[in-house]
Formats: sequence, structure tokens, C-alpha cells
Amino acid sequence: MKKIIVYTSPACFYCHQLKDFLRKKGFAFKEIDLSEHQDKIDWLVEKTGQMSVPITEIDGEMVIGFNQKELKNKLVKK
Repeated sequence: MKKIIVYTSPACFYCHQLKDFLRKKGFAFKEIDLSEHQDKIDWLVEKTGQMSVPITEIDGEMVIGFNQKELKNKLVKK
């Protein structure tokens, strides 16, 4: 089973699309709303160099944005 963490913000349109995409594909995920977890923002910027959401962590690998092709590749990767 893949460990999936989605870093989001409430006003992010692509965050909602990403969560719907994962649900429709049957993947369980943990959501971290960055507006409620300010401590995670610095960690994400340091780790990814990005200040935008969504960021999806799949088994420790990061996917920036709602990149369906990259998400699919990482979700089926063993």
C-alpha cells in the first residue's frame, strides 16, 4: 500500500481536483492543510524548493502540482 500525503490549502482549485482524482482511483491519503500547519511550510520549501500547492508525497517522493501523468507513474511504481 502506498503512503500518500497531500499538502493543500483551502482555496486551491487544483488541490480539490487532486483529492478527487485520488479518491476516484481508490487511493487513501492523508491531507495536511498548510493553513493549519505552518510548521510544514518551511519543511516543504526546503525539501522541494516550491511554495505552491498541491504537493503530493508518495512513499517519500514528491509530485509538485496536479501532474496526472507523474502521479499515475508514481502510484503504479513498485
